[in-house]
Amino acid sequence: MNFIGVLAFIEKETSKMRHLGAQILFAPWVSALLYILIFGQVVGQRIGEISGVTYIDFVVPGLLMMNIMQSAFGHASSVLYFNRFIGSINELITAPFSYFEIIIGFLVSSLIRVLVIGGGVYVIALLFTVTTVNHFFLFLFYVISSSIVFALAGLLVGLWAEHFEHLAIPTIFIIMPLTFLGGVFNSIYMLPEKLQIFAYFNPFFYFIDGMRYSMIGISESNRTAGILFILTLILVLGAWVWKLFKIGYKIRN
Repeated sequence: MNFIGVLAFIEKETSKMRHLGAQILFAPWVSALLYILIFGQVVGQRIGEISGVTYIDFVVPGLLMMNIMQSAFGHASSVLYFNRFIGSINELITAPFSYFEIIIGFLVSSLIRVLVIGGGVYVIALLFTVTTVNHFFLFLFYVISSSIVFALAGLLVGLWAEHFEHLAIPTIFIIMPLTFLGGVFNSIYMLPEKLQIFAYFNPFFYFIDGMRYSMIGISESNRTAGILFILTLILVLGAWVWKLFKIGYKIRN
């Protein structure tokens, strides 16, 4: 394992957070603040409690997971696409790195961005509610595993994209709709009966529901099935990304 090289690559990609803080960090923090103010404070006063907890306590885990998914996906997809665009990906694949080490570098840099953004969202939430973590190790599992899954998905999109605008297509048409339908702002039992069935086939639901259970102890899904599903996603997406790197898909001229 080329630890020095991988660490240098991670430092290079995460250093952008210092130079583009307003875009990378403050934008999701401000967005989370607005969500908490509008949905947690304004709407929450009308709804009251869900499953025995205040509405804002119910919403915060979903907001945190939403930011984790978007941050991991956005970082991995944009970093890989930019490296392809400027041609530096050629230097990366000819350096003394294995494909596994390159992928690890992308995943760890995405996780660091997730931890910074997610930590900021958590601190913002503390201003409005007593945000707790009931199951710490489960909480870590969902933070890390969801970061890996969406970073791997981001790498797939980063390889596929032909133009910078393509990076936004999955976010607009897949990630955002499935996130909102996955129970960020509501219990699935508040949905019409037909949509409740759809929620159980929505993969995003298991990330959000798992995070909610780890923080406030409320779950509406089979957690064991959800964890197995997430681990399967990591293996499948990881193998897919590794295979594409190995054959040089859109990264070798």
